[in-house]
Amino acid sequence: MVPSSALSPAAERLVHERLDAYKVGLEFLTLAHDLVRRLPRTKGQLGDQLERAAESIVLRIAEAAGAETGSPLQRSGFRAARGSALECSAALDIARIRGVVSAEVLGQGRALLIRLVQMLTRLARER
Repeated sequence: MVPSSALSPAAERLVHERLDAYKVGLEFLTLAHDLVRRLPRTKGQLGDQLERAAESIVLRIAEAAGAETGSPLQRSGFRAARGSALECSAALDIARIRGVVSAEVLGQGRALLIRLVQMLTRLARER
């Protein structure tokens, strides 16, 4: 058995933790969580929907990363994560229309989502 101190940091991470898309997904989830805490409780509960979709991005990336490389299941998982990212983008647009999100947070969120969609599109094709 190899002592844990002899393992490289990369070897100590699970497969999904090595993906940049997963890291960006976590970054967006943090932003979404902070935003949701500041949203007023409104009809339709936009905050709940945004948080569920943001969590779904991270969970679906992890699940897809664990599937067999290049399998239809893996590609489908990355496509589903991309769909959740697009749902988050729409939720941010609704928050903007309702006037409950600052231009700064909107810009940060959109930038993260654009990166995520680009990465997930590639992952859905390449793997």
